[in-house]
Amino acid sequence: MARDPRQSTRHSSPHASPGTSSRSARRSSHRETHPVDELLPLPRLALYGFQHVLAFYAAAVIVPVLLGNALGLSRRDLVHLINADLLTCGVASIIQALGVWKVGARLPLVQGVTFTAVSPMIAIGTGAGGGAAGLLVVYGAVITAGIATFLFAPLFSRLVKYFPPVVIGTILTIIGITLIPVALQDAAGGAHLLGTPAYGDPRNLAYALGTLLLILTLARIGKPFLSSLAVLLGLVVGTAVAWLLGDADFTAVRETDWFGVTTPFHFGTPRFELLPILAMLVVILITMVETTGDVYAIGEITRKEVDADTVARALRADGVATVLGGVLNSFPYVAFAENIGLVRMSKVMSRYVVVAAGVFMVVLGLLPKAGSLVASVPHPVLGGAAIAMFGIVAAVGIQILGKADLREERNTLILAVSLGAALLPGTVAPFFERMPDDLRAVLDSGITLGAVTAITLNLLFNVFTSRTTMEIDWDEIAEDGPPEPRFGAVPR
Repeated sequence: MARDPRQSTRHSSPHASPGTSSRSARRSSHRETHPVDELLPLPRLALYGFQHVLAFYAAAVIVPVLLGNALGLSRRDLVHLINADLLTCGVASIIQALGVWKVGARLPLVQGVTFTAVSPMIAIGTGAGGGAAGLLVVYGAVITAGIATFLFAPLFSRLVKYFPPVVIGTILTIIGITLIPVALQDAAGGAHLLGTPAYGDPRNLAYALGTLLLILTLARIGKPFLSSLAVLLGLVVGTAVAWLLGDADFTAVRETDWFGVTTPFHFGTPRFELLPILAMLVVILITMVETTGDVYAIGEITRKEVDADTVARALRADGVATVLGGVLNSFPYVAFAENIGLVRMSKVMSRYVVVAAGVFMVVLGLLPKAGSLVASVPHPVLGGAAIAMFGIVAAVGIQILGKADLREERNTLILAVSLGAALLPGTVAPFFERMPDDLRAVLDSGITLGAVTAITLNLLFNVFTSRTTMEIDWDEIAEDGPPEPRFGAVPR
């Protein structure tokens, strides 16, 4: 389109003052900085970074707590797992948000231990005898999977079209559905009480229900900031009530050191066994799909274009973090969807806020007393909060499924059969009992079976038949331009 000559005259008018030109240049320079790359003043970085930690903390520590309890670890070992997790979460978040070489998406993505790995790691650990011995097999599989993620990242970033909403939505729904029973077991008192009169005691159920109701109340009547803290406040209030009624013991917290550093291979040299490694590779494949979805989600929220290179850098960060997890006594890592929701609510889109959150997490990871405090949360209270968190994971999956055409019979079959496969291990427990323990580590996980089924059926029904898949129209998003930050830096 030809330019209006009057516009050229107006912009080059000799009557324009130097001050006007200078201010225009400054405004132009400011507009060139995308909100994602905005470096906020230090006080705001600290405030918004700590908000991410609060929204993230409860979900961050729940995986080591669930795994440690399932493997029968001592309290001291459980505290070490929590602190190792927080330390590695902080380092992983800094790498993902700040970016180092070709590692890190340079987006406001907080990294945390993936829920997808909980059931497979429990199966691997218990199959290897439980306790520290079981952890060594888990860590061997985790390190191998992290290396595979790093190496496979560039290729996987170009395979995104093979994971449409029907696959990603099905997998996330399966993750939530298969983890909810774990939360319910804690609500009844914890797996360690199975077979005793205390399991399912009404007192335990009252703690779980009270915690859940408080979370729901805060989410219903609270403002966005308060809602983002609902889970953490539920855990704090539920634990406080249990302590007042004599059902929570903090003696171990007083006996725990204030400062401590997690050492590499604290539990011993990892053991690398084939079938557990295969099981973890399947888990990593699922988490790569999850991270890819999260990268595109944060791209939509921030209106920052995401391409195959961005996805590859995000996946490399997952791989590096997962290897660090295996070395520093933690677990596989993925971008956390909870914090993506916080970015949407707060409109604070600077990736440097996540860097600040990472620094806070590293500090918390060096304080064993903080880990011991978390380990003191009663199982029923933890179960009540976990019901909400795992249910949200399933709800996010259902939301993504809404983007798939479920009126199409093939998509409906992918969802239906995958759900059936996912429920098989937990519903018919004896089904895999006659198989070798190593093979059970692969098959005795609803998440693994359901995810593999969804991916395979999508290949058979949609990919090999050259059916089209949904893609994000970045040109349409770019037309709106970058959003104005609500709580970001004040324009100069």
